[in-house]
Amino acid sequence: MSEQTNVQERLTQVEDRLGRLENLLVSINEKLEQTQQPNIVESESTEQFQQWVTDYVSMRLQQLVPETCDHPAETAVHDGPYLDNTNVPCTEEVVHRVKRIPIPFVREMVVQRVAENARSANIERVDIEFFENAATF
Repeated sequence: MSEQTNVQERLTQVEDRLGRLENLLVSINEKLEQTQQPNIVESESTEQFQQWVTDYVSMRLQQLVPETCDHPAETAVHDGPYLDNTNVPCTEEVVHRVKRIPIPFVREMVVQRVAENARSANIERVDIEFFENAATF
């Protein structure tokens, strides 16, 4: 019987250890769940802040006054205005519309695209209708 008693004691000890281990795992799991919730809140606030910054920068870009941006020197005007840095004549409306593009490299890309389309279509003077059609990408 001593063998059976020994086995019973060992089994009881193992069950006690398993019970303590289970309690420890439960407490660790609870702590992990508690630390994960602030991360969700932090990520939401980070997302909101990023959206606010994006909206603010977008608004400020729209408020830029074209006259304050750096513009390349304009070509000498002989028979009317030309598209910036090209020899393609255009109307005053087109010049005004081009100057309203706030980002310089985008403005230059649009002007180059319109100039290429005007040359390929043999347009004598770019008007606002041609500009709107040619400037779309």
